[in-house]
Amino acid sequence: MTISGLLARHRLVPVVVLDDAASAAPLADALAEGGLPVAEVTFRTAAAADAIARMAAHGGVTVGAGTVTTPEQVDIAVRAGARFIVSPGFSEAVVRRCRRHGVFALPGAATATEIMAALVAGVTTLKFFPAGTSGGAPAVAALSAPFPDVSFVPTGGISAASAGDYLALPSVAAVGGSWMVPRAAIAAGDFARVKALVAESVAAVAR
Repeated sequence: MTISGLLARHRLVPVVVLDDAASAAPLADALAEGGLPVAEVTFRTAAAADAIARMAAHGGVTVGAGTVTTPEQVDIAVRAGARFIVSPGFSEAVVRRCRRHGVFALPGAATATEIMAALVAGVTTLKFFPAGTSGGAPAVAALSAPFPDVSFVPTGGISAASAGDYLALPSVAAVGGSWMVPRAAIAAGDFARVKALVAESVAAVAR
């Protein structure tokens, strides 16, 4: 399945911060068993690349790398097994490197100017970030009017309670968030809680 198809099917992207790569395999199991076989592992910790590699090797989930800001990080992530690359902003150099590797690029944008720059580079699916402090669902709806061919993946400050507001918009392919993969629960090894939160989130989206 393409990454675009994966987003359209599941409509949720768990944004994961892993402090210990040993948590990667049990987290992959919790996500898959909860009904959400996808993960964005952020490059916010030293364990990120190893965690991506372990999760990719373990199987059961499609794993991507998040908070990618340089072409060099794209190289590291792809070597580890990342199938998609998520950035907080738009970088033409990062998008070019993703294309060289043949992986899906999901750059961030929060303004019309940034969206226009992305469109010039041929990118039509964008991470709307930081969603919560950039106007929320009303801002996505407003930006969708002049850019009807753009699909958005709002991320940042989204909760289980607010996710539905975004997902109700035709221009929103999926939403990203960490509410179903709490960093503290992962660090504590409480993967039963993660699985339960994932299952609840999947059920809420299906309603």
